[in-house]
Amino acid sequence: MDGDYVVGGVFSIHYYMHTVKYNYTTMPEPLRCTGSINSRELRFSRAMIFAIEEINNSSNLLPGVTLGYHIYDSCASVLMAARLAFQLANGQDPEFSVGNDHNCSQSGMVMAIVGESGSTPSISMSRVLGPFNIPQVSHFATCACLSNKKQYPSFFRTIPSDQFQAKALAKLVKHFGWTWIGAVRSDSDYGNNGMASFLDAAHREGICVEYSESFYRNNPRSKIQRVAEVIRRSTATVIVAFASSGDMRILLEELSREPSPPRQWLGSEGWVTDSQLLRFSFCAGAIGIGIQQAVIPGLRDFLLDLPLTKVSASPVLTEFWESEFNCRLDQIGEAIGESLCHGTEDIQTLQSPYTDTSQLRITNMVYKAVYAIAHAIHNAVCQKTNSTRECDKLTRIESKQLLTELKKVSFSQNGYDVSFDANGDPVATYELVSWQRRASGSIELVTVGHYNGSLPVGQEFQISRNFTWMEGGTQVPASVCTESCPAGTRKVLQRGKPICCYDCVPCPEGEISNATDSPDCFPCSDEFWPNAERNTCLPKPVEFLSIHEVLGIILAAFSVGGAFLAIITAAVFFHHRTSPIVRANNSELSFLLLFSVTLCFLCSLTFMGVPSNWSCMLRHTAFGITFVLCISCVLGKTIVVLMAFKATLPGRNIMKWFGPPQQRMTVVSFTFIQVVICIIWLVVSPPFPIKNLTTYKERIILECALGSAIGFWAVLGYIGLLAFFCFVLAVLARKLPDNFNEAKLITFSMLIFCAVWITFIPAYISSPGKFTVAVEIFAILASSFGLILCIFAPKIYIILFKPEKNTKKHLMNKNES
Repeated sequence: MDGDYVVGGVFSIHYYMHTVKYNYTTMPEPLRCTGSINSRELRFSRAMIFAIEEINNSSNLLPGVTLGYHIYDSCASVLMAARLAFQLANGQDPEFSVGNDHNCSQSGMVMAIVGESGSTPSISMSRVLGPFNIPQVSHFATCACLSNKKQYPSFFRTIPSDQFQAKALAKLVKHFGWTWIGAVRSDSDYGNNGMASFLDAAHREGICVEYSESFYRNNPRSKIQRVAEVIRRSTATVIVAFASSGDMRILLEELSREPSPPRQWLGSEGWVTDSQLLRFSFCAGAIGIGIQQAVIPGLRDFLLDLPLTKVSASPVLTEFWESEFNCRLDQIGEAIGESLCHGTEDIQTLQSPYTDTSQLRITNMVYKAVYAIAHAIHNAVCQKTNSTRECDKLTRIESKQLLTELKKVSFSQNGYDVSFDANGDPVATYELVSWQRRASGSIELVTVGHYNGSLPVGQEFQISRNFTWMEGGTQVPASVCTESCPAGTRKVLQRGKPICCYDCVPCPEGEISNATDSPDCFPCSDEFWPNAERNTCLPKPVEFLSIHEVLGIILAAFSVGGAFLAIITAAVFFHHRTSPIVRANNSELSFLLLFSVTLCFLCSLTFMGVPSNWSCMLRHTAFGITFVLCISCVLGKTIVVLMAFKATLPGRNIMKWFGPPQQRMTVVSFTFIQVVICIIWLVVSPPFPIKNLTTYKERIILECALGSAIGFWAVLGYIGLLAFFCFVLAVLARKLPDNFNEAKLITFSMLIFCAVWITFIPAYISSPGKFTVAVEIFAILASSFGLILCIFAPKIYIILFKPEKNTKKHLMNKNES
């Protein structure tokens, strides 16, 4: 249709272009389209006509000016799109009559072009139109590459760029927790550039891609079969498809030939909102990005207003009519056996994408593109006078002027804002759409949410309703290479695999992870230890030798029992203090020895319980002093026995040097030396309580640190020195001729004492934790029992059970023959 200003239109009404054979001997056949007609694209072209007629009937926009249109079918071909771009740029009229008044009709002059539907054909057109500054406004070309104004200076679009869509798709994958996906794309500028943007965004979101396959509808079937086989064999449940509807139809047809495992499809707006694809029921549950729905009043009535006269006048409408109603409008069809169209066919009952206006998405993009061009022309030819605008339809508009005006347009049509940024792109907002199965079994397109890229991170999606997924599931399907690693484990990447494929390795000893998919484990603090699951740190159990545990009760019982045994022995001795056997064994030293042995038994109790500053100092000093007192008494008894025998020799008066005063002085002197050692130890570096965190990693040992190790070993060394000296003297006196020779008993007691403390040293060093204390207590008790049993048990036995031997004659070995 001609007009004062002509707008071009290019749509992919057919899927394919007829292959032309060039033999260079005859004129080639004219380019023409072939294949089935795309009813959806036909609706787009008719929507452009509807918008132009609506503008021509408007009194506000371009009053008194009519717009014409020249609409062509590109066959979704780059070659045809480039040819049409040249044709529209050159004009359609064979000649122009230009007068001096410039009253030319401009009927063949195209001011701007709406189209193309695909990115690749749009690129070829834009490269042709760009040097001439002829504006091109696409309704469906989404390739992010077209935002490059250096390469495509005259390109605009009413649909958002794939850069925004790719980012939205990646965030949608992340939103549903999918980290392991497959990817297929059209082998075109739309698919390749869109998928490249998506993969980049997906990588930033931590999403891994198992495979990325490309295909094109013109590829050999073997190539399509190979892509379908990759999808069937893959382990990824979710497939992201960045493809045009024509390419997607070919792939889905191939997949429908042989059932494949259930797959959750995630689609770009290029195909997911195409109602013609809803017949592939195995894709039910698919979700994707869609352009916002719109309402265009009057469009449906316009689309359905197709009398046979109008249909017959258009080859495209004729083909559409014959295809949908399976009849022919001419007599040729009847001659070849096809039924003739009678004019009674009712387009109202037709179920076709052409008549489906319930989901006007891309159609609205066409509608807005036409209005954007109209507003640019309006701003160029209409001048505002008073409160009205007057338009001069004879004004000649240069393409560069219209290009400038198009950059500045900003208006609202049917409640939808239209404007372009510096790259010629609109504001990016999307709907989330899903293929939902009706009760009847058919698939319908349902809006389930919205995406607004301008909102803060994490709030871009607003999912407004529940919906079903693949196979009618109500739960979000999982698609991961490896299940999430639970708390208590860490991720270890598998060699040669993407980062989403990993092994879950338990945290090493002493470390935890308290979150799923933790890349690392971290150690607990010194006083904490992991639980069995290694997902939290718990306070380490505190360990010390308690008097309430079995080992503590046993040792405490022996300690108290030994003390009572020493007290009972002292009581027996005191009761029989006038008997020969008690008097012959230096009763004063015996009672002092029993007193010191009692203290030795009781000092072992200081090693039990929670260590404190006082208990740590007390246990070692009490032990050292009481044992020296004990050994001093034994040493005094040994010296007395030995000197008593020497005193019986003629001319000897040695006993005057070893009387009771000297014995007391000996005991006090030896003990005083130990007291001095202990005082120096306590002053310089006393024992103190510590928390031992190194012996056992999983628990804390409360123990007493020695402070000065020299002090500790000096105390033990002094005790050992006295014990060894006492042992040597006892050995020298063991064969004295008395019937009751106490030196033998002292020898046995010192032998036991030395054996115990010699074995104590390695046992003390190697015993861990509270067993170190137990070993020390055992050594104290064993040596104490050795003293009391070896020295006093034989005497108690004679006193209580063999009183006939408790005589001076018997002790002196002067029995009658």
